[in-house]
Amino acid sequence: MARAEPAAPGEQRDLRAELSSLRTRLAEAEGYLGLDGLHARRAELEKEAARPDLWDDPDNARAVTSQLGKISDDIALLEDLDQALSDAEVLHELMVEERDDSVLRELTTTLDDLEGRLSGVELRSLFSGPYDERDAIVELHAGTGGTDAQDWTEMLLRMYMRWAERRGFAVEVDEVTAGQEAGLLSATAIVKGRFAYGLLSAERGVHRLVRMSPFDAQHRRQTSFALAAVTPFLDDAAAEVVIDDKDLRVDTYRSSGAGGQHVNKTDSAVRITHLPTGIVVSCQNERSQHQNRARAMQILAAKLLDRQEAERRAAMESLSGPKEDVSWGNQIRSYVLAPYQLVKDLRTGVETGNVEAVLDGDIEDFIEAELRRRRTEGAPSPSD
Repeated sequence: MARAEPAAPGEQRDLRAELSSLRTRLAEAEGYLGLDGLHARRAELEKEAARPDLWDDPDNARAVTSQLGKISDDIALLEDLDQALSDAEVLHELMVEERDDSVLRELTTTLDDLEGRLSGVELRSLFSGPYDERDAIVELHAGTGGTDAQDWTEMLLRMYMRWAERRGFAVEVDEVTAGQEAGLLSATAIVKGRFAYGLLSAERGVHRLVRMSPFDAQHRRQTSFALAAVTPFLDDAAAEVVIDDKDLRVDTYRSSGAGGQHVNKTDSAVRITHLPTGIVVSCQNERSQHQNRARAMQILAAKLLDRQEAERRAAMESLSGPKEDVSWGNQIRSYVLAPYQLVKDLRTGVETGNVEAVLDGDIEDFIEAELRRRRTEGAPSPSD
C-alpha cells in the first residue's frame, strides 16, 4: 500500500499526489474487503432478517443480525471514505482553477483525517486468522523482578485498559491476584470489540520495564518482567469442546479486588483446574459463585479449543501465548524510564521516547508494525 510521505516542516505539500495516493489506497481497500461481495451478502442477510419466523431460532437470529450489522458498518465506512475523498478532490480542483489558497488549510486537514482513517481500514488487510474479529482474553503474569514485576503487571493492565478505552472497546476484569506488597501477581481481562483479538495478538510476549525502583530503599535501578498471553474469547467454544466434570477441580475463595459489597465477604470467586492439561482459570468479578463458575467455564472452553487448534498445527505456537521464561532475553518490548526515556519493540524496531503516552495506552504504532511484520515476513498469525 503506497503512502504519500508527509511534507517536512516548511515544505510545500504535493496535494494532487496525496489525493492520487489516497484514491489508490481506497480502491485497494475496497478490493481486499470485497465491497461488491459485501453488497451482495448484505442483500441476502436483509432478506433473511425480514423473515417473520427469524426469532424462532434465537441463536441463528442473533448470528444473522450480528453479521448484518458488521457488513453494514463496513459498507458505510468505505462509502463515507469515498464521499469524503471525492469532496476533497473537488475542493482541490476548485482551489487550482480559482487560484484560491483560502481553502488550503481545510483541504490539508481533510487529507490528514483521510490518511488516518484509511490507515485504520488498511489494518483489516493484515487480519487473516479465523478468530481475528473476536473478543480477546488477556492474561498478565508477573515474572522476574519481585515487587517491581508485580507493580509492572498492574501498570500493563492499566495500559491495555486505556488502549481499549481509546478504541471504544469494553473491558471486563474477571480475575486479579494481588501482589504481596503492591501490584498484581496476575490478572485476567476480556477485551470486547471487533478485531480485539487480531489487534492484541500482536502484544503476546514478555514485556520488560527498566526504572528506578520505588520499592528499593536505595532507589536503585531495577529491571522487571511481565508476560502478556492473549487468547480469542469464543462464546460458542463450549459447543465445540467436551469438558468432563471429573476432569475438573473447582476451588472457591474470597474475591480480593474491587467489585462491590460482596467482595471479601463470601467465597464467591472460583478457580477451575482442568486436570488433564493443567490449565487453570479463575473468575471473581461476577456477583455470585454460580456466575463466576459460568464465566470461568467459558474461558476454560476457549482455552481448551485454543489448545486443540494448536495441537493440530504442532509446528506453531499455541494461541494462548508464548511459553518462554518471563525473564532476561525473552522480551518483545522494553520500556525504559531510567536512565533515559524509551520504549522499543525488539521485533520491529519501532521506538518512541514518549513513555508516558505509551503507558497511557498509545500503543497503536507498535501493534500495527508487528502486524505488518508478520505479513511481510510471512510469519503466521496466532489464529492461522
